[in-house]
Amino acid sequence: MDIRVAGHQVDTGEALRTHVSDRINAMADKYFSRAIGANVTFGRGPHEEFTCDIVAPVNQGVVLKASNNAQDAHVAFEGAADKIERQLKRYRERLRERRHDTAEQQEIEAGYTVFQSYQDEEDRVPESPAIVAETRADIPTASVSDAVMMLDLRNTNALMFKNGQSGVYNMVYRRDDGTIGWVEPRG
Repeated sequence: MDIRVAGHQVDTGEALRTHVSDRINAMADKYFSRAIGANVTFGRGPHEEFTCDIVAPVNQGVVLKASNNAQDAHVAFEGAADKIERQLKRYRERLRERRHDTAEQQEIEAGYTVFQSYQDEEDRVPESPAIVAETRADIPTASVSDAVMMLDLRNTNALMFKNGQSGVYNMVYRRDDGTIGWVEPRG
Protein backbone atom coordinates (compact mmCIF):
# COMPACT_ATOMS: atom_id res chain seq x y z
CA MET A 1 0.00 0.00 0.00
CA ASP A 2 1.38 3.40 -0.99
CA ILE A 3 1.27 5.75 2.01
CA ARG A 4 2.55 9.29 1.54
CA VAL A 5 3.18 11.51 4.54
CA ALA A 6 3.76 15.20 3.89
CA GLY A 7 4.04 18.32 5.99
CA HIS A 8 3.17 21.91 5.18
CA GLN A 9 5.57 23.97 7.28
CA VAL A 10 5.78 20.99 9.62
CA ASP A 11 8.67 18.56 9.97
CA THR A 12 7.38 14.99 9.74
CA GLY A 13 10.04 13.00 11.54
CA GLU A 14 10.77 9.32 11.04
CA ALA A 15 8.85 8.33 14.19
CA LEU A 16 5.68 10.09 12.98
CA ARG A 17 5.95 8.63 9.47
CA THR A 18 6.47 5.12 10.89
CA HIS A 19 3.49 5.51 13.24
CA VAL A 20 1.27 6.75 10.39
CA SER A 21 2.34 3.91 8.10
CA ASP A 22 1.80 1.24 10.76
CA ARG A 23 -1.65 2.49 11.76
CA ILE A 24 -2.93 2.89 8.17
CA ASN A 25 -1.60 -0.54 7.15
CA ALA A 26 -3.25 -2.11 10.21
CA MET A 27 -6.60 -0.50 9.31
CA ALA A 28 -6.30 -1.62 5.69
CA ASP A 29 -5.49 -5.19 6.72
CA LYS A 30 -8.38 -5.30 9.18
CA TYR A 31 -11.12 -3.64 7.12
CA PHE A 32 -10.24 -3.29 3.49
CA SER A 33 -7.28 -5.20 2.07
CA ARG A 34 -7.83 -3.82 -1.44
CA ALA A 35 -7.00 -0.24 -0.44
CA ILE A 36 -4.88 1.56 -3.02
CA GLY A 37 -3.05 4.08 -0.86
CA ALA A 38 -3.34 7.03 1.47
CA ASN A 39 -2.11 10.62 1.59
CA VAL A 40 -1.58 12.01 5.07
CA THR A 41 -0.83 15.73 5.28
CA PHE A 42 0.19 17.59 8.41
CA GLY A 43 0.06 21.36 8.75
CA ARG A 44 -0.28 24.22 11.17
CA GLY A 45 -3.71 25.53 11.99
CA PRO A 46 -4.84 28.53 13.99
CA HIS A 47 -3.53 28.89 17.55
CA GLU A 48 -0.44 26.78 16.74
CA GLU A 49 -2.52 23.61 16.45
CA PHE A 50 -1.46 20.77 14.19
CA THR A 51 -3.86 19.73 11.45
CA CYS A 52 -3.95 16.28 9.92
CA ASP A 53 -5.82 15.46 6.70
CA ILE A 54 -6.13 11.89 5.44
CA VAL A 55 -7.31 11.08 1.91
CA ALA A 56 -7.46 7.38 1.03
CA PRO A 57 -8.84 6.21 -2.33
CA VAL A 58 -10.21 2.72 -1.79
CA ASN A 59 -11.79 1.38 -4.99
CA GLN A 60 -14.55 2.05 -7.52
CA GLY A 61 -14.41 5.79 -6.92
CA VAL A 62 -14.78 5.53 -3.14
CA VAL A 63 -12.47 7.97 -1.36
CA LEU A 64 -12.22 8.13 2.41
CA LYS A 65 -11.48 11.58 3.86
CA ALA A 66 -10.98 12.78 7.41
CA SER A 67 -9.27 15.62 9.22
CA ASN A 68 -8.54 16.58 12.80
CA ASN A 69 -6.82 19.33 14.81
CA ALA A 70 -4.84 18.96 18.03
CA GLN A 71 -1.93 20.46 19.96
CA ASP A 72 0.28 17.47 19.03
CA ALA A 73 0.79 15.95 15.54
CA HIS A 74 0.37 12.38 16.84
CA VAL A 75 -2.92 13.25 18.52
CA ALA A 76 -4.16 15.05 15.40
CA PHE A 77 -3.35 11.96 13.31
CA GLU A 78 -5.01 9.58 15.78
CA GLY A 79 -8.23 11.61 15.69
CA ALA A 80 -8.31 11.60 11.88
CA ALA A 81 -7.42 7.89 11.77
CA ASP A 82 -10.25 7.10 14.21
CA LYS A 83 -12.67 8.89 11.87
CA ILE A 84 -11.41 6.84 8.91
CA GLU A 85 -11.76 3.66 10.97
CA ARG A 86 -15.38 4.51 11.85
CA GLN A 87 -16.10 5.14 8.16
CA LEU A 88 -14.59 1.76 7.25
CA LYS A 89 -16.65 -0.01 9.91
CA ARG A 90 -19.87 1.58 8.61
CA TYR A 91 -18.90 0.74 5.03
CA ARG A 92 -18.22 -2.91 5.91
CA GLU A 93 -21.51 -3.18 7.85
CA ARG A 94 -23.46 -1.73 4.92
CA LEU A 95 -21.84 -4.16 2.52
CA ARG A 96 -22.84 -7.05 4.81
CA GLU A 97 -26.41 -5.73 5.12
CA ARG A 98 -26.60 -5.34 1.37
CA ARG A 99 -25.56 -8.96 0.79
CA HIS A 100 -28.14 -10.25 3.27
CA ASP A 101 -30.94 -7.95 2.16
CA THR A 102 -32.88 -9.86 -0.50
CA ALA A 103 -36.10 -7.87 -0.25
CA GLU A 104 -36.86 -5.48 -3.10
CA GLN A 105 -36.33 -1.83 -2.39
CA GLN A 106 -39.48 0.21 -2.31
CA GLU A 107 -39.68 3.39 -4.32
CA ILE A 108 -39.85 6.33 -1.95
CA GLU A 109 -41.08 9.73 -2.99
CA ALA A 110 -38.90 12.59 -1.87
CA GLY A 111 -39.60 16.26 -1.88
CA TYR A 112 -37.64 19.38 -1.15
CA THR A 113 -38.78 22.19 1.11
CA VAL A 114 -37.04 25.44 2.00
CA PHE A 115 -37.29 25.78 5.77
CA GLN A 116 -35.66 29.15 6.30
CA SER A 117 -35.86 32.40 4.41
CA TYR A 118 -33.76 35.53 4.80
CA GLN A 119 -35.04 37.65 7.66
CA ASP A 120 -33.10 40.87 7.20
CA GLU A 121 -32.00 42.76 4.14
CA GLU A 122 -28.41 42.49 5.43
CA ASP A 123 -28.58 38.67 5.36
CA ARG A 124 -29.40 38.51 1.65
CA VAL A 125 -27.00 36.71 -0.64
CA PRO A 126 -25.48 38.96 -3.30
CA GLU A 127 -26.96 38.60 -6.78
CA SER A 128 -23.70 37.22 -8.17
CA PRO A 129 -21.87 35.32 -5.44
CA ALA A 130 -18.22 34.48 -6.05
CA ILE A 131 -17.48 30.96 -7.25
CA VAL A 132 -15.16 29.44 -4.70
CA ALA A 133 -14.19 26.21 -6.45
CA GLU A 134 -15.04 24.26 -9.57
CA THR A 135 -14.38 20.59 -9.83
CA ARG A 136 -15.00 17.81 -12.30
CA ALA A 137 -16.20 14.54 -10.91
CA ASP A 138 -17.57 11.28 -12.14
CA ILE A 139 -21.22 10.88 -11.16
CA PRO A 140 -21.77 7.35 -9.86
CA THR A 141 -24.85 5.23 -10.52
CA ALA A 142 -26.10 4.01 -7.16
CA SER A 143 -29.11 3.38 -4.96
CA VAL A 144 -30.03 6.03 -2.41
CA SER A 145 -28.56 4.00 0.46
CA ASP A 146 -25.31 3.49 -1.46
CA ALA A 147 -25.16 7.22 -2.21
CA VAL A 148 -25.53 7.99 1.51
CA MET A 149 -22.73 5.51 2.21
CA MET A 150 -20.51 7.26 -0.38
CA LEU A 151 -21.40 10.63 1.20
CA ASP A 152 -20.17 9.31 4.56
CA LEU A 153 -17.05 7.71 3.14
CA ARG A 154 -16.04 10.75 1.15
CA ASN A 155 -16.76 12.99 4.14
CA THR A 156 -18.46 15.59 1.96
CA ASN A 157 -21.57 17.69 2.45
CA ALA A 158 -23.30 16.75 -0.82
CA LEU A 159 -23.18 14.05 -3.49
CA MET A 160 -24.86 13.97 -6.88
CA PHE A 161 -25.59 10.49 -8.27
CA LYS A 162 -27.67 8.74 -10.91
CA ASN A 163 -30.41 6.75 -9.23
CA GLY A 164 -30.04 3.12 -10.30
CA GLN A 165 -33.80 2.48 -10.06
CA SER A 166 -35.19 5.53 -11.85
CA GLY A 167 -32.20 6.54 -13.99
CA VAL A 168 -32.68 10.16 -12.85
CA TYR A 169 -29.97 12.33 -11.33
CA ASN A 170 -30.47 12.77 -7.57
CA MET A 171 -28.57 14.43 -4.76
CA VAL A 172 -28.05 13.56 -1.11
CA TYR A 173 -26.68 16.12 1.31
CA ARG A 174 -25.90 16.52 4.99
CA ARG A 175 -28.24 18.95 6.72
CA ASP A 176 -27.22 21.28 9.56
CA ASP A 177 -29.02 19.08 12.10
CA GLY A 178 -26.94 16.03 11.07
CA THR A 179 -29.66 14.26 9.11
CA ILE A 180 -29.40 13.40 5.43
CA GLY A 181 -31.52 15.15 2.82
CA TRP A 182 -32.44 13.56 -0.51
CA VAL A 183 -33.38 15.57 -3.60
CA GLU A 184 -35.03 13.86 -6.56
CA PRO A 185 -36.54 15.77 -9.50
CA ARG A 186 -40.24 15.31 -10.11
CA GLY A 187 -40.97 12.97 -12.98
